[in-house]
This record gives sequence, structure tokens and C-alpha cells, in this order.
Amino acid sequence: MYDVIVVGARCAGAPTAMLLARAGYRVLLLDRARFPSDTVSTHYLHLPAISQLAQWKVLERLLATGCPPMLRTVYHVTDAAGQEARLVGSAPPLDGHSAAYAPRRYVLDTLLACAAADAGAEFRERTSVTDLLRDDSGRVTGVRFRTAGQARELSESASLVVGADGKRSSVARLAGAEDTVRDPLLTCAYYSYWEGIQTDFELYERPRRWVGALRTHDSTLVVAYFPQEDFPAVRADAHRAYLGNIRYTAPGLFERLRGGAQVERMYGTGDQQNFFRRAHGPGWVLVGDAGHHKDSITARGITDAFLQAQMLVDCLGDTIQNRPRLDEALLRYDERRDALLGPFYQGTIAVAQLDVQPDRLALLRLISQDQSLTDRYFATVAGILTVEELYTPDLLAQL
Repeated sequence: MYDVIVVGARCAGAPTAMLLARAGYRVLLLDRARFPSDTVSTHYLHLPAISQLAQWKVLERLLATGCPPMLRTVYHVTDAAGQEARLVGSAPPLDGHSAAYAPRRYVLDTLLACAAADAGAEFRERTSVTDLLRDDSGRVTGVRFRTAGQARELSESASLVVGADGKRSSVARLAGAEDTVRDPLLTCAYYSYWEGIQTDFELYERPRRWVGALRTHDSTLVVAYFPQEDFPAVRADAHRAYLGNIRYTAPGLFERLRGGAQVERMYGTGDQQNFFRRAHGPGWVLVGDAGHHKDSITARGITDAFLQAQMLVDCLGDTIQNRPRLDEALLRYDERRDALLGPFYQGTIAVAQLDVQPDRLALLRLISQDQSLTDRYFATVAGILTVEELYTPDLLAQL
């Protein structure tokens, strides 16, 4: 019998397994993929994620892979009338770290899974969960699974099952985790990788369009966002729509792309779900996209997964073998997760409307005139400061 079974070994599950194994628990980590493998995803790590990796003693491993740093953010917004705001700056250092990174997922996920295994977690790849085990009271007590190449299902028991298996989580479905918040799909996105161009972390916004660019391993990722209702037309000719969006939304970036070369195929999705699920129940808990997902336009998925993993392990402490205390810890985690991620969720929903509102543009134009305010704005986007902390007395007076 294991203390914990973690289902899903990417950016939420692997850190959870690593931290629990370091705490002395016997951990089984399962994933249906073979590692290394890629996944459709944002790449950007906001500074809180960089700080978390450093605290976990994993940042040095990431830097050793050659992932390039990004020290500056460029954010350019244009409304329908041609009015513009351009912010250039960076969030202040957090715990001594000032550079953001955007690793390829096949690099980052493999690194995290290896860190979990190094900590003592037992890691099984190509293993899909088919059911949850329960006792007579209905409490989850383990999982049933099938490993590729094996004819029969197997099962393992544990005091706690952690679902970290993404927005289509099998654990969430089998546990009956209902939605507590659900918003409609708002955007669709397509991206690819380019060589021969240089970028910072760059964001460009126009009404009904959004473009982002960032440096990753050996290439530059460029992503284009469209309204969800445009998805059928965009999907029908994704490459044309992608380049057309970049030409319209970020013409300077488009000219740089003309001097570079696209080095991978197009990747895209219209499945930009926005929800919170109940995060826990008797014997089970959800972390990462399994319990909470939002549009990728604010690139918070990996950062929020790291924060949830650390939060869950902090709440669990030494409670796992004590059912009443474990249930209290899981409830505490559920409440803290919603309190922490709720504001980011609402901010993402607002941005994903792809609508340049006059009052927001006026605010950004005002902020852009003061470098300290610009840097505070980027600190707010990163989650270092709250929205309330952005509004200094001087800014409020100017507004």
C-alpha cells in the first residue's frame, strides 16, 4: 500500500509527487504518456514559478538545459481607432530572480518527473487509470489501471489519490468532482516555432486578436489568438489565419518572421475551457488543470500548477495517515486554492474577451508614462503584486 498515488506526471503531478516523497511518504506516480513527450501548452514561467523551482532545487537543472532567459516584457495594445499604449519593462526581482523562462514541455516535464523519481517516488509511464477503488463508505482507497503492453488491469491502494491528469481528468470524472464555476469558451489559439528571429517576451493586442512571442529552447514560439466563434474558419486554413493575425496585430513582429524560418508544424486548440471543479472529496484531491483551468492567453497554467502543488503539500503536512485530519487538510487546500486563483481567473476571463476597452487603454497609456508604474503593472500580471497594490496613491490621483 502506498501513502499517495499521483495520477499525471507533468507540471502539477510531478512536483506534488516530488514534494511528498521528500516529506517521507511512499508515492506512486502514474502517467499515460511516455517521457520525454510534448503536449499542447503554454511555456511561460512567471517569476513565482521560477522562485518555486529554485526553492525545490530544480531551477539549476532547467538552466543546464540551455533554456534562454527573458528579462524584458513588451506589451503593445491598439484599439479600433488606432489609439495605442506600449509598455516596456520588467517585474522587480522575486527572491533574487529577475529572469523568466519558457522551456519546451518535453524538457520541463521530463525534468520534473525525474526530480520526483530522484526524491523516491515510483514512476510508471504509459499507465492509464481506469477506475477508482473505494471502501464500503465510498471513500477512495486507490486506483485500477492498465499499463501499455500488459493484458490485464492491476490495482494499487493508497490513503490519498491525487488527480493531476489535466482538464479532462479521469480522476475528476470517476470521483464525481462537479464544477463550481464554469464560463464559456472564449478564444482559440495556434502556434509554431521559428528560427532566426530575436524576441523578448512580447504581447500584442487588437480588438478580436492577440499575438504573443517568447524565446524557448533553440527557437522562438509565436502564438496567435482568435475569438472562439472564429475557430471553424481558422481551423479550415490555420496557417493562413495565423500569419494574417500576426501581420494585422503585430506588423513589426511579422516583418521579423519574414527573415526567419518556421521550423515546426502548427499546433492549435479551441478547447480553452474555463472552470473550477470541487478540489477534494473523501480520499481524493485535484491539482493543476484537473481541478482548475482557464484560457491560456495569460500563460498562467504552469505557474498556477506549481503553486497548487506546493499549497497542497503544505496543507497535508503529516495528516495523510489520519483520516479526520486529512479531510480537514483537503478542505483547507480547496478553500485556499480558490482564494488564491480566483482573481487570476477573473483577470484571464476579462483579457480573453479580446476587447480593447477605452478605460483599460487609458489606464495602460497612463501607466506607460512612468517606468516604476510599468514595472509594477508587470509585477501584477506575474502575480507578485495584487491588483489593489498596483493602484498607488499617485496613480489613483491621476486617474
